[in-house]
Amino acid sequence: MNLMQHRKLAALALIGLSLTAAGCGNANNNNSGTAAATASDTAAPSSAAASPSVSAEASPSESASASTPAGNGETLTVYLNDFDTIVKPMFEAQTGYKLNIVSGNGAEIMSRIEAEKGNPHWDVVWMDAMPSIEGLGKAGQLLEGWEPTAAAGLTDFAKSFVPANKAYYPTGAHAAGVIVYNTKSFGAADAPKSWSDLADAKFKGTVGMADPAVAAPAYPFVSWFFQDKGIEGGQSYFDGVLKNGAHVYPKNPNVAKALTGGEIKVAALQESNAYTLKNDGEPIEIVWPEEGAPASVRVAAIQKNSEHQDAAKAFVEFLLDPKTQQALIDQGDESYFEPSVTGVTAKADRNPNAKLVAADASWASEHEAEIKKWFADRSVK
Repeated sequence: MNLMQHRKLAALALIGLSLTAAGCGNANNNNSGTAAATASDTAAPSSAAASPSVSAEASPSESASASTPAGNGETLTVYLNDFDTIVKPMFEAQTGYKLNIVSGNGAEIMSRIEAEKGNPHWDVVWMDAMPSIEGLGKAGQLLEGWEPTAAAGLTDFAKSFVPANKAYYPTGAHAAGVIVYNTKSFGAADAPKSWSDLADAKFKGTVGMADPAVAAPAYPFVSWFFQDKGIEGGQSYFDGVLKNGAHVYPKNPNVAKALTGGEIKVAALQESNAYTLKNDGEPIEIVWPEEGAPASVRVAAIQKNSEHQDAAKAFVEFLLDPKTQQALIDQGDESYFEPSVTGVTAKADRNPNAKLVAADASWASEHEAEIKKWFADRSVK
């Protein structure tokens, strides 16, 4: 079985997960517990076969077995894909709760949640995968109707992502893809400037992007094109990009590695990866297309039947605290993002005029299986 067939099987497995949710109605971690290490060690396309990792000694089932007094060592299990080494010590020190963190990429976390749906081990899920978490809400898995006190500080942009049922709350948004090019290969005049340029024969065989079936931000990236252009228009656009020889990699770090290694010369790359390359002195330049950069919105949601509701609510309040979001920006690997609350300063070198656009979460969730299947089929061809 070749690598592309492996990718198709991984994507089809995730499609089945999405269909289950719909039928019910709907980067890099820097600690030793990061999952899918083998996937990020190579710049070749692969599947998300590894399991998420657990950072606490107690298993998720053990942490959910009994509650101790709030803030007195009670353990909260959080599934996430970034910022684990920052939030764990901060939250524990501030609240007295303990965090049992399960970390992995978007595909791994969602697969684990699906596998546990009859007996969930998680209390909170926090990822930059809003359409997938919207799907959990449609499947009846999320706590609804609760509004954090800290939600009063949400920016107008962030408020637009809060669903009517209040099943999840945004903690920030970043560009799931900006255009990045190698300055040794293209000058500013010849470099791509808009998303349509990625299908231009001028850039044939030089473009790379992350796999929508594996990388958490990659599906929000492609879903915007499909909603903006319509399903057929989105298919036509990406058909042109893929036929133009685009390379598809498991995750954004793989795309970045391919760009610096010379395998590709242009990338649709998550903004934190792009700015990291630039700050490291790599010969790249970042382009924010005039039409906007598709956003990946990081949201937090509470499992409906969690036995640790108070601790879970405290964690969401913590994530919406300006001090927490400032710490994520100042210390995190995925630190280039637009904060969701007022009183937070974004990275000084982040484009102050960055234009983020996003597909409607409900629409993106409804069409997730269809779009991922289309990509799986096209990638194999």
